[in-house]
Amino acid sequence: MQLKAILIGNSDGIGLAMTKRLLTLGWNVIGVSRSEFPITDSAYDHHIADVRDDNYPEILAELLQRGPVDLCMYFAGIGELLDPLDMSAEAGIFDVNLTGMVKTTAAVIPGMVKRGRGHFVGISSLADELLSAEAPSYHASKAGFSNYLGGLALALKPKGVSVTNVRFGFVDTKMAKGDMKPFMMSVEKATDHLEYCLRKKPVCYTVPRVMIPLIKFRKLMMKLGAK
Repeated sequence: MQLKAILIGNSDGIGLAMTKRLLTLGWNVIGVSRSEFPITDSAYDHHIADVRDDNYPEILAELLQRGPVDLCMYFAGIGELLDPLDMSAEAGIFDVNLTGMVKTTAAVIPGMVKRGRGHFVGISSLADELLSAEAPSYHASKAGFSNYLGGLALALKPKGVSVTNVRFGFVDTKMAKGDMKPFMMSVEKATDHLEYCLRKKPVCYTVPRVMIPLIKFRKLMMKLGAK
């Protein structure tokens, strides 16, 4: 039986690369993003929608009526530098990075629970541990993202449904902003890590691991600086 996945925010970057990988592995894939999908494949079905749209949950519900999915991956994410004179974009960052993910789980997870199997994968960031004066909305939304998926994983494990929170550092996509981008990872390498997560289903997967002590050190310095 052919496995079926639904990928949110997959028309470029890591989402696009992972879609291609799943198709190569023989999956049937449904994609949902704001843009057209750049490739054609008989096993792929693309739908244009924005996770911020009021009818986004209805769009997902209609797609799920076509049959159950074994995997859902949430790639949608945006980030902007803070402009204290114009903060109109701040709420929209939470809408995409956090609320859109929660709406997606609300649509997908119940069906997985009823079947007693399924896997939800969310793409977070190592930014979830840090405060940021430059992009507070991005960091805070990723903190909520990771915290929610961690709790969801605990709730769903007894029901046979796996939840994986993937915390990447810098990946070579348009989301990688800023002058300092230590240990930048290629999109292809990030996709390799995601394929590993599909096999092993960890609750939380952080990469590159060399960034973990650096993040902890920066958190410590921030705490000391605040005193």
